[in-house]
Amino acid sequence: MKLKIYQIDAFTNSVFKGNYAAVIILEEWLSTELMQQIATENNLSETAFAFKNAQNIYEIRWFSPITEIDFCGHATLAAAFVIFKENASLEKVTFTAKAVGNLDIERLDSGFIQMSFPNRKPKVVDSIPKELLSGLSIIPQEVLLNQQAYFAIFSKEEDVYSVKTNLDELKKLAPYDVVVTSKSKEYDFISRYFWPANGGDEDPVTGSIHAGLAPYWADKSNKNELIAYQASKRGGLLKCKVLEDKVIISGQAVLYLEGYITI
Repeated sequence: MKLKIYQIDAFTNSVFKGNYAAVIILEEWLSTELMQQIATENNLSETAFAFKNAQNIYEIRWFSPITEIDFCGHATLAAAFVIFKENASLEKVTFTAKAVGNLDIERLDSGFIQMSFPNRKPKVVDSIPKELLSGLSIIPQEVLLNQQAYFAIFSKEEDVYSVKTNLDELKKLAPYDVVVTSKSKEYDFISRYFWPANGGDEDPVTGSIHAGLAPYWADKSNKNELIAYQASKRGGLLKCKVLEDKVIISGQAVLYLEGYITI
């Protein structure tokens, strides 16, 4: 069996930056075991598999090298980029996934791809897990939690760049990951994302976590349109707009690789 595969750099306008994702558009679903094996072989942050159903909606599933993921933003962006690339007249597409429902995607004239995500605003935790405190070299001023991760809020931008992690400790927070974040001089806010329990050490750019970061910082800054930067080694830029029940995340993407895998 041959499957066409794309490798896309997401949340960037140039290769070797942003976050990498593989995309495979299927004519019928593969087994979960096989999709996980492909994702492990690809060894990228995420591999997205999409299948267009009878309602012309793309069912989508995301796999890290070690497990299936409930919700992935950058691989959704990558999958939309591929679909728009292969269908030049198409301007909108809808994905659907069990954990998040329908995700409406639109190609903008600016070259950005706009994605409608559920609002996943975090809440302050009553008790900060000791594994989080021992897993970060800098003590956060506040800690919150949503469906995906613990949010460690820092008072200084420099702390986000310089914080070191003990991944063995952070892994104990499973199924939750950890995002560190602060206000920024150049952007509205910055962040870094660590996911040792679900994918790896530090994720280059994490679209899904901005469904929680953007509502938090929108409240703090009293504005609903924000520019975010994920301050990993590769880095990535995200435009965010916060609505009552949705967060609109926009980003760019570029093609790195196109070919076939043989199974």
